[in-house]
Amino acid sequence: MTNPIALEKLSDRDKKHLWHPLTQHKTHPEMLAISHAKGALIYDEEGKDYIDGIASWYTCMYGHCHPFILERVGAQMQRLDQVVFSGFTHEPAVKLSEALIEILPENQEKLFFSDNGSTATEIGIKMALQYHFNLGRKRNVMLAFEEGFHGDTFGSMSVSGLSVYNGPFEEFFIEVERISVPTPENIEALLAQLENRLQDNNIAGFIYEPLVQGAAAMKMHDVNGLDKVLALFKKYGVITVADEVMTGFGKTGAHFASDHLATKPDIICLSKALTAGLVPMGLTTCTEEIYQAFYSDDIAKGLFHGHTYTANPLACTAALAAVDLLRSDEIQGNIQNIIQWHRDFDKEIKDHPKIAATRQLGVIYALDLNVQMERYGNLRDKLFKHFMDDGVFLRPLGNTIYILAPFVIDKSQMDRIYESIKSVLEIV
Repeated sequence: MTNPIALEKLSDRDKKHLWHPLTQHKTHPEMLAISHAKGALIYDEEGKDYIDGIASWYTCMYGHCHPFILERVGAQMQRLDQVVFSGFTHEPAVKLSEALIEILPENQEKLFFSDNGSTATEIGIKMALQYHFNLGRKRNVMLAFEEGFHGDTFGSMSVSGLSVYNGPFEEFFIEVERISVPTPENIEALLAQLENRLQDNNIAGFIYEPLVQGAAAMKMHDVNGLDKVLALFKKYGVITVADEVMTGFGKTGAHFASDHLATKPDIICLSKALTAGLVPMGLTTCTEEIYQAFYSDDIAKGLFHGHTYTANPLACTAALAAVDLLRSDEIQGNIQNIIQWHRDFDKEIKDHPKIAATRQLGVIYALDLNVQMERYGNLRDKLFKHFMDDGVFLRPLGNTIYILAPFVIDKSQMDRIYESIKSVLEIV
């Protein structure tokens, strides 16, 4: 006898029990069922393929189901799958720490594992606050950029500036003050404002997305301005926390966005492409100075934060394989190819009357349509549908269309993305 459940489409069965992220199910009840993925392509249950133009939220930067990563993780599964990381250690974690220290900014010395990007930034915030607490300083205010986004846990929400995510919870947040993103036009006034504010000596830390604010529609800011801001914070002992969850691992053309800056952060938060999108993991790295403030005979001065899957051996193995790929000549060559393809595309379309502005850093490319629309409004939904009908997976943020495709994408696939964007300009 045929099982009636097996005859239902997966997308219909989904509606019975599942609650999806960033979704108002009453207005958006339909979910597209994805059956498999390979390289830069994902496939739905009907067999249609889509080019993953955002690397599934910037995680699968080496493509989906990369055989090199799968082989390494498969072998590790036969040896050690999971073990508590409190009181134990293991080879994948040790090897990953050694590999990451080789490519991280030179001042980073210690690594603290967690499960995702939100917890990576949560830990970075806690490190900054407890650093001063352990040293007997009463500094309890965090600074953050306007329109920043750092995650969905309470600390990371506190320092995020997008009210669509935070509205119901704001009365529960830690104390945070926001500052403008530096530009050549405002940098002198911003520095003067900060110099005056820092006299109160109660600022614990500053958390920032270096050079690209992802959730703020790939808003990009000035390298020189950010360097001056960071240098000023260093002068006053403010702990700088670089949220590289989105920007890390090659996306800006360097291994990390912080590599573009002369002033290096005290703390760096990592996730997403860390494990190449295969399994969840977060990582918060810091300087020896930060670590030493927690190193004590007093147990209460330790960083009492822990996750069950901290430094999971499979996740560490995936991350180690991803680092090997990132450093390979093939991936570095692909990154340079994508950078040039974006530059050529930008020359072609930047003066189109339907485009208000374009911008690029590394493999990240964004354009703003010359039209007003809501971040998650009807027109935005029509743009999304247009791209999906074309077999291109892009998620516009309001009137901003951006590309952040896997490093393994080929020219014909990228051209399909460009052509779909150009066709949108004729109908929007």
